[in-house]
Amino acid sequence: MIDIKKIREDFPILKREVNGKPLVYFDNAATSQTPQQVIDVIVDYYSNYNANIHRGVHTLSQEATDVYEQARKKIQEHFNAAKSHEIIFTSGTTHSINLVANGFSAILKKGDEIIVSALEHHSNIVPWQMLCERTGAILKVIPMNLDGELLMNQYHSLLSTKTKLVFTNHVSNALGTVNPIEEIIASAHKVGAAVLIDGAQAAPHIKADMQALNVDFYTVSGHKVCGPTGTGMLYGKEEWLNKLPPYQGGGEMIAEVTFEETTYAELPHKFEAGTPNICGGIAFGAALDYMNAIDFNAIAAYEHELLQYATQQLLAIEGLKIYGTAKNKTSVISFNIEGLHPYDIGSILDKLGIAVRTGHHCAQPIMDFFKIPGTVRASFSFYNTKEEIDSLVEAVKRAKAMLL
Repeated sequence: MIDIKKIREDFPILKREVNGKPLVYFDNAATSQTPQQVIDVIVDYYSNYNANIHRGVHTLSQEATDVYEQARKKIQEHFNAAKSHEIIFTSGTTHSINLVANGFSAILKKGDEIIVSALEHHSNIVPWQMLCERTGAILKVIPMNLDGELLMNQYHSLLSTKTKLVFTNHVSNALGTVNPIEEIIASAHKVGAAVLIDGAQAAPHIKADMQALNVDFYTVSGHKVCGPTGTGMLYGKEEWLNKLPPYQGGGEMIAEVTFEETTYAELPHKFEAGTPNICGGIAFGAALDYMNAIDFNAIAAYEHELLQYATQQLLAIEGLKIYGTAKNKTSVISFNIEGLHPYDIGSILDKLGIAVRTGHHCAQPIMDFFKIPGTVRASFSFYNTKEEIDSLVEAVKRAKAMLL
């Protein structure tokens, strides 16, 4: 059971006002808010042991290195990776996906096939299109239905011995659909294909188990799970990470350099060129500590309650349509009101202190499928309340009355 009053006290930003109204923050699918406990970790780093890592013999460097690597270990344990060096620190999911796509440039050849789903964020579409341009590989798409669910029979028909890589999100950022990734992974492996799962939207709601999933790559952004922006991780099976060439060249990722030849460092440093976001990595680990202390099962149950309540209340508004009605979804509601542009609704909501996202949510193919310019997206987190949802509903009614 979540103690919502106590939790909300942890988030200083929830005390502020926007346009003279109490902030109601429903843009969690874009970026979650940061609790004081994580902010304190950031302040502590810069106040007490700010130094570069892995290279110094002095005390501050050793302290920073120890805490940074402890954060990697926390992330490994949270996602149940077999080994800590299978966790690569990145700047976020987009960086992680590009790292893998770059590596597969050395593996794919003309005529090979890779499969993406129709539910993807642009960051899980564009890098693969670029990869196909470089290699001559062919991109195929798993279609979706009007509920925002993937057509799995058609996925199975796309798979063949030519399939080398399958990638899909765990949860759709635009619709909240939870994809059947266990089935996607197992079926891809039967034809010898590797699988990358974009876990950016799943991580705040679902504690994914890398070994149970038997997934080859899994990506997460720290700013979705109460951590700072510019942080994230790529999980990769050791065997796959050893096959991929380094993504960037520079310091830290080398074992030995001469002007004639360079040899690369062992995992994970092979993929971590340059000075990393040390404080960010540490804070990412602290954010997972914070969420685990609340308990992910309790978070999921409470957010599902918010989703059901908001769905019921919003659908009572005449002319309101929700996009993404999958049986299995997280706490995201994308909606429009007939005759109104989502941007206009979002602008009025902002004047009333309510933060939502409007537009195509970097998932333009989904909007094209529904033949709409975009949606209003309200995304809920464990620190939101039913009272805030009531404020949203009243604000949407007011926007409708003003605009129609």
